[in-house]
Amino acid sequence: MVSANLLDNLEFIFSDDRTNLESNKMPDTKTPIPVIVGISQANQDEDDFTKCREPLELMIEAVKAAAIDSEAPDTLEKLDQVCVNQGTWNYSDPARAVASAVGAYRAKSARTFWGGNFVQFALNRMALAISQGELESVAFTGAEWGRTLARMRRKGHAPALADAPGEPDSLYGKHDFIAHLLEREIGCVQPVQTYPMFENALRYARGESPDEHLVRISELWARFAQVAANNPHAAIRASPSAEAIRTPSAGNRPVSFPYLKLLNSNNNVDQAAALILCSTEFAAKLGIPEEKWVYPLAGTDANDILFMSNRLDYTASPAIRIAGGKCLELAGIDTASLDLVDLYSCFPVAVQIAAKELGLDEEQDLTVTGGLTFAGGPLNNYVMHSVARTVELLRQSPEKKALVTANGGTLGKHAFTAYSGAPPEQPFRHASMQAAVDALPKREVLEKWNGRLAVETYTVMYGADAPETGYATCLTPDGRRVWTTTREAEHLDAMLDGEFCGTEIGIRGREMVM
Repeated sequence: MVSANLLDNLEFIFSDDRTNLESNKMPDTKTPIPVIVGISQANQDEDDFTKCREPLELMIEAVKAAAIDSEAPDTLEKLDQVCVNQGTWNYSDPARAVASAVGAYRAKSARTFWGGNFVQFALNRMALAISQGELESVAFTGAEWGRTLARMRRKGHAPALADAPGEPDSLYGKHDFIAHLLEREIGCVQPVQTYPMFENALRYARGESPDEHLVRISELWARFAQVAANNPHAAIRASPSAEAIRTPSAGNRPVSFPYLKLLNSNNNVDQAAALILCSTEFAAKLGIPEEKWVYPLAGTDANDILFMSNRLDYTASPAIRIAGGKCLELAGIDTASLDLVDLYSCFPVAVQIAAKELGLDEEQDLTVTGGLTFAGGPLNNYVMHSVARTVELLRQSPEKKALVTANGGTLGKHAFTAYSGAPPEQPFRHASMQAAVDALPKREVLEKWNGRLAVETYTVMYGADAPETGYATCLTPDGRRVWTTTREAEHLDAMLDGEFCGTEIGIRGREMVM
């Protein structure tokens, strides 16, 4: 069972235990072809939390809506499996409850674990299972209610969720810690703390000043906001300007340098989505119109070095480069042939590094939704919305090719799927690229250090009214990594005054002494 305190334990994430799974051989002509035939997305915008539906209800409605979208109401009663993407709620076997509520009485239940990569990770394995004849039809759903929870907490109201007891028939993945013991001891484990450290490292490597950099990433995010303005499912469609995104205000406070609120994922949403995936034979048998069909072409996944402390380079992601490139190769697509792209966008640095590793131009459209800030960031269920939106767009232009990426942890866990609205020339192909990533070097991290070192990267966390805590990493002359932290006002001021990367500082144990 997932802990009721899961929101307070986001240093955990989960990973695949089938790292050698591959399906690269050309199957025979009778190999089943997986296809997405039903989609749905929903926002709950009710201000009175006493009238709000809980996540289980939202998921039930989403699955029913996906069946209606497929134009085959009989789809649900014939499902082999209902899978629920893990959320912050503590239902034990929500998929079984969803299946019962929608009339999928013969369906087995399944659930993923926690992580932004798991929608795509699980979808790849569902597509693979369909292509191997192990499944014929699946409904996949997920929901979050961060907006309602925030309102409840402000009123001192404790949410009471429906009971969904039991254990799933199957699980996609397994769990791992994503934070090194040292990172946990100094308190730097949350994405809002770790991603800005990658961002500052990337800025320094690009030779930009903090001011130049903030202008560039605010312009990137403004382009995302423009996409959200044209996405009917987006949570924020006001399309703020780049200047508004980078300017502190009452509604856009500094959170963690260099990020303001509008450069963070927006978890304050009630959103649900559902996908129905089946074989083309199943779809034809139920009379689902072919204009509803969108094909997963190929999928891959791989994890970077699990702990941030051991990463070789904070400006790169070998897993994105290797697994993302392999996905396109298996699909027979190059980056120039991509018409639609959705790069996982919890923070700007995730988009920039993914674009660099995949050979995409930052100036091109890199989202179909508007990203987790503007379309909405329902924690690890965002990718279900990006897939659903991709399906919508491919139905309009079936000849187009799309790539959707997924990311869990701190740029740590990755999954990729290529899609098209046109029938593929070959059956679905899948590969795990973990062995190739695992063969790459990593850094040793030291528990303590006494002396002076140059700053590798850093961030400053803000409290309600002022800068509160600073974190920095340094590299020793022999390439080992050292962490240091401070709460001294003079140190925090120095970290925020111009470029701090490359500055030589004093360290006593783990304490910054300048």
